[in-house]
Amino acid sequence: MHDPYPQAPSLRRPGRPGRGGGGDPVRQWPQGRASASYTTCGDRIRVAVRGELDLRSGDRLLDDLRAALAGSTRGLDLDLGGLDFCDCSGLNVLLDLRRAALEQGKTVVIRTSNPVIDRLLTLLGAQALFAAPRPERAEPVTVRLRSPSAGSGRALTPGRT
Repeated sequence: MHDPYPQAPSLRRPGRPGRGGGGDPVRQWPQGRASASYTTCGDRIRVAVRGELDLRSGDRLLDDLRAALAGSTRGLDLDLGGLDFCDCSGLNVLLDLRRAALEQGKTVVIRTSNPVIDRLLTLLGAQALFAAPRPERAEPVTVRLRSPSAGSGRALTPGRT
């Protein structure tokens, strides 16, 4: 029987120059396979994902990402610059990972992306879900100072004289 939805060809071409600028060929992964490498950076783990993130590779990769998340103190920083393909199944992997992080009081931040991921997140309005948290602003603090000559103190707010 004829398959009306043939498998799309891989975006990886043999002999394509590496991203590092060294001119070495990129390692060829079997079609439909994503891989990840992990580096500990303080209280976070940096994860570099390469290849194609789709239905075939998503479940296996999600298990690995959840294990990395569990091993981190504050969460994961994702480098998705090496992804050649990401479909809705791959996006679900990222969203499931984010949900798991929130349940643990952690974050998942996309630190490095590429046009494929940027377009997917932009179309869905999901960029903010993976953005780095903003530093919290401190509330103004009132400090009471006592003058040696006066018995009562006066209130000062930082930044005002």
